Amino acid sequence: MKGHRKPDNRSLLTTVTSAFFLFCQSSVFAKCADDWLAIDQVRDGENIELRATNQQEFPITYSIRVRANGYSTMPSKTVSNALDAQETAQVMVLSRDTAVHDDGLRISCSWTIGHEDAVHDDDYIYRLPYADGMSYRVLQGFGSRFSHRGIEQYAVDFKMSVGTPVHAARGGIVARVVEEHDKGCWEDGCGQYANFIVVMHDDGTTGEYYHLQQDGSLVEVGDKVIAGQQIGLSGNTGHTTMPHLHFAVYRATTRARPQSIPVNFISADGVVYQPRRGHRYLAVAYQQADD
Repeated sequence: MKGHRKPDNRSLLTTVTSAFFLFCQSSVFAKCADDWLAIDQVRDGENIELRATNQQEFPITYSIRVRANGYSTMPSKTVSNALDAQETAQVMVLSRDTAVHDDGLRISCSWTIGHEDAVHDDDYIYRLPYADGMSYRVLQGFGSRFSHRGIEQYAVDFKMSVGTPVHAARGGIVARVVEEHDKGCWEDGCGQYANFIVVMHDDGTTGEYYHLQQDGSLVEVGDKVIAGQQIGLSGNTGHTTMPHLHFAVYRATTRARPQSIPVNFISADGVVYQPRRGHRYLAVAYQQADD
């Protein structure tokens, strides 16, 4: 029931006027979103080069839309691409048309963790995201009409009391942790209050665990985790109607839109190909060669 996706997909609108460029002859460094994606605007004579920088240690896919008055390159253009860790790359160059009055630039950006060229390992069998020997009722499975559509098509919600141990369904590196929130609600905008953990897998996809309790992460960014390891505590934060764990695997797509993808889980009764609402699946220890 995560609803509005996705806290790590940010956007910001920046307006830069001609007077501002006259004051800053060399470059302007404008953060497009917190401490992940930044846009560097460098003026060279009558031209402006836009550069995108990934400021973190994990790949991201971004989308940047530029609307410009007074630049012959375009009135509006969108560029989408991927950046590796700490990478800087040119987005575009704007050539000024001096015959047209310059009303400045309007830049909007969005991004998501992961590389748009990532290919999921469909042979991988995931562990259930809770302790071995435990089972929890599925509130929503793949394609649930309530909120698992579109981006969330292949997410699973497990009914869990606040404070229930959450375990890694697959190993990887912790890419992002948010745990400061203490609020859960269902109104528009409630998604911003979600606590969550994002784990980047070897194939470039991410396993994401949402609605954790406040201070409910047991791992930090950069930590290596293995499948089955306890990484957090479930809660009821963000866009939610009741305590539960929202788990899904996502792949970044073009225009910085993440998309959940179908995965298979191991249980005491064998492989679960499509978790069903109302069912309970008993978690068991399971190890694969790449764990």
